[in-house]
Amino acid sequence: MTLLLACLLFLSGFASGAINAVAGGGTFITFGALTLAGIPPIAANATSSIAQFPGYVTSTLAYWSDIRHMWRGALALSAVSAVGALAGAVILLALDNPSFKAMVPWLLIAATALFAAGPWLKPKPRAPGEEAKVGSLPGRIVQFCTAVYGGFFGAGMGVMMLATLGLTESGDYHRLNALKNMLAIVIAAVAIVVFVSGGVVAWLEVAFMIPGVALGGYAGVWAARRVPQGIVRAFVIAVGLFLAGYYFWVG
Repeated sequence: MTLLLACLLFLSGFASGAINAVAGGGTFITFGALTLAGIPPIAANATSSIAQFPGYVTSTLAYWSDIRHMWRGALALSAVSAVGALAGAVILLALDNPSFKAMVPWLLIAATALFAAGPWLKPKPRAPGEEAKVGSLPGRIVQFCTAVYGGFFGAGMGVMMLATLGLTESGDYHRLNALKNMLAIVIAAVAIVVFVSGGVVAWLEVAFMIPGVALGGYAGVWAARRVPQGIVRAFVIAVGLFLAGYYFWVG
């Protein structure tokens, strides 16, 4: 591990945390940095999931008062998410690096397109006093499919989940966002257990990323008040397209 590479990983973690706080999509940054550092794609995907985990936890804690009002439905969706994430992570580990590498550019293009469409996929605002009713049968089925994707390849998962929750559940935007953050913890935690047991985590690299993610998330709150989200979103989209092009070129 060279000093330059350590700095790159820390800075990518910082940028990822800040971007997640402003607009989402930070996984593109950590996955890309690990790829450019020479980490195989499966290990890069697994390591990126671990690096993002602290941000999911802190975001959920910030929304805890909202989650308490819908905990029964949230637990039902959490159980479904755990099963789906387990399936997705196991499918990933069943592949070899060349097979997954061939899929990565297409996954990145799909995730980038989903991220680009994010402003149009947000749930419509509901009345401020409307209670969040979550955990419907259609919602569980759709959430299972989203969790499979999240366990297999996490990029764009948050945008996808917020869109699907807006279509299948009720409640205002902030309560659905709170639910999304909670379910992201479950999906990431299950996937991490599978990845760790499969021995595909680059621990040294993630040790440099996590402090950066934590600091970036804090700094992102400051940036969110000053940097236009359009600029940040354009940067994330450019990174996603660059990575997709890179994998098409080397694959």
